[in-house]
Amino acid sequence: MNINLDDPKLTAYALDELSGAEKTEMERAIAGSREAQEFIREIRLLSGNLRAEYDAERASHPVAQTNMVPLPQEDVPWSMSRRLALAAAIVLCAALGVVAIGTINRGGFGSHNELASHAVAPGGNFPSGVSDSPVEGVDRAPTDQVQSLLKDEPAPPPVAMTLSKTAGAPVASNYAARQRPVSQPFAPAPAEMNLGNFERDAKKEDFNTARYGKIEENPFLAALENPLSTFSIDVDTASYSNIRRFLEKGSLPPKDAVRIEEMINYFSYDYTQPNDGTPFSVNLDAASCPWSPAHRLVRIGLQGREMPNEKRPSSNLVFLLDVSGSMEPANRLPLVRQAMRLLVDKLGENDRVAIVVYAGASGLALPSTTGDRKEQILAAIENLKAGGSTNGAQGIELAYQTAAEHFIKGGVNRVLLATDGDFNVGTTSEGDLVRLIQEKAKGGVFLSVLGVGDDNLNDSMMQKLADKGNGNYAYLDSLDEARKVLVQQINGTLVTIAKDVKIQVEFNPARVASYRLIGYEKRLLRKEDFNNDKIDAGEIGAGHTVTALYEVVPVGAEASPAASVPPVDSLKYQPNPMAVATSLGKNASPELLTVKLRYKEPEGETSKLIERPFVDSGTQFANAAPDLKFAAAVAEFGMILRDSEFKGTGSLGAVAEWVQEGKGADKSGYRAGFLQLVRKAEALKARM
Repeated sequence: MNINLDDPKLTAYALDELSGAEKTEMERAIAGSREAQEFIREIRLLSGNLRAEYDAERASHPVAQTNMVPLPQEDVPWSMSRRLALAAAIVLCAALGVVAIGTINRGGFGSHNELASHAVAPGGNFPSGVSDSPVEGVDRAPTDQVQSLLKDEPAPPPVAMTLSKTAGAPVASNYAARQRPVSQPFAPAPAEMNLGNFERDAKKEDFNTARYGKIEENPFLAALENPLSTFSIDVDTASYSNIRRFLEKGSLPPKDAVRIEEMINYFSYDYTQPNDGTPFSVNLDAASCPWSPAHRLVRIGLQGREMPNEKRPSSNLVFLLDVSGSMEPANRLPLVRQAMRLLVDKLGENDRVAIVVYAGASGLALPSTTGDRKEQILAAIENLKAGGSTNGAQGIELAYQTAAEHFIKGGVNRVLLATDGDFNVGTTSEGDLVRLIQEKAKGGVFLSVLGVGDDNLNDSMMQKLADKGNGNYAYLDSLDEARKVLVQQINGTLVTIAKDVKIQVEFNPARVASYRLIGYEKRLLRKEDFNNDKIDAGEIGAGHTVTALYEVVPVGAEASPAASVPPVDSLKYQPNPMAVATSLGKNASPELLTVKLRYKEPEGETSKLIERPFVDSGTQFANAAPDLKFAAAVAEFGMILRDSEFKGTGSLGAVAEWVQEGKGADKSGYRAGFLQLVRKAEALKARM
């Protein structure tokens, strides 16, 4: 179906007046037209602003009930929430020059002058067919937003919903005159003023606006010219559960949603506990690479010190919750509420929890409260409602302020941000938000990000915020995942045992021709950053495991992938690399590589160094440790999903075999769940 921007049904769809087959047919047509999607977005945004002003006007100037004439029910087919939109729709149609009649000749939305030629002229009459009789209690004059369109002037800032200092109900305020957030319990808007449905629908204009940062896979590097590989550790797990959501719904994930290090680190591994006073142990092993048998697969594994729950330090937690309209669906704010209930059950009298909410403005839904007052906390959770636009930056400010006011020295001080990442009001640029979070982290309050939602997921933003906020990023695709993150792994999620953890691997060019770090593309550091304590890096939580894999090409292998890179000219002032390689080979160390790590104590500012050399014993993959086989299976699965040029001879069938061989005891069942995902991906690819 070709879409006509003058079609009355398009405007009806934008105002949610279609249903059944007509709505389905229109959605199909709109999905293929970016121009139609933009047209709908503009209608909904303008209508939303008009509706907000109308609601604010009605709230501040109540209509006398004695002057109201009720309409017969049969003449009002719309529900109560639709009646509120009717007034905005009437003004909207006037402003658009009755788009349904098809009088606008637009290229895009049309200029302000084009609008003026078809709408109400200042001081003039309404178009024929539209009554000019005033509605009691409502000013008939067009709003500032519409007047600015008619005068061909820039529109004034949209109206925000701010918390009233008296009753807690939303009142109209202009962003230019926005006041300081109100630090008092948050009272949700009455049902008839909740813009959740309208705002949520307005988010659908692009039908899938999820955002993922582009990933450029790490190449093979020649060990002679690039002997050092430096990166920050990563304990995020969001990519795996997000990929699982796609596969369980019957589709392959976007390539840039596949971050292999997060997939590998979703699972725990059987590493030894630290026994030398350090916060984590360092484990090294290697085997032949299953997708390229002439190469070696080297595994670096860190095991964070376990901490019994009864020894967990007191916690000062601030939930920072997105309650904007886009959070209304069941897999967003309702899921977050369920997750919070699970965590609250684990808190005690020495813990504190506060709830900060943000939409058009931010507010304190629950002042910092001791964990034994569960009824009060749960009641605040139950009262959370979705509605409004998203001003994340304002909420972040209030959340960190609340955490700072109740800071526990030597305890857990953390903000837990739950959102779909849709920051569309206030500070919206990624750079500004990242700098804001980075500055706040200096005060000793760390950040955890809990992502939810699907079509509107701003994955790129949330990953960066968690990275710079000294925290971790998990994606909640189900209540089971919330239980894993906030109950089963509560200490790893909340309790940081080492921060700014960096790894630097030095490869012995007498043994290694080239190498490739699998994953961690977003965590690479310059070699000079390793000894620079001013450089931020990742954190390890209590009991966390961190795994990194290198594919290594030994000296003497038939072909080194790095050899295909165009050579640089011979150096004029340094020895010829081939001469260096020859001299190294005469008296070569048996070591394949040396791993160095730097970390800081949670409240420290000076890093400590750990160093471990490694000699490869030549183990074949068939005889490798089960955990190494499983990690290799996850890595190859990620490369196949990304259609990586480095996936070698591997296949999904082979991945399934490696999973079976490396499944182990699997007490939690997560590895069995991974095998099911491999089978689903295999079936999907077979149908392609």
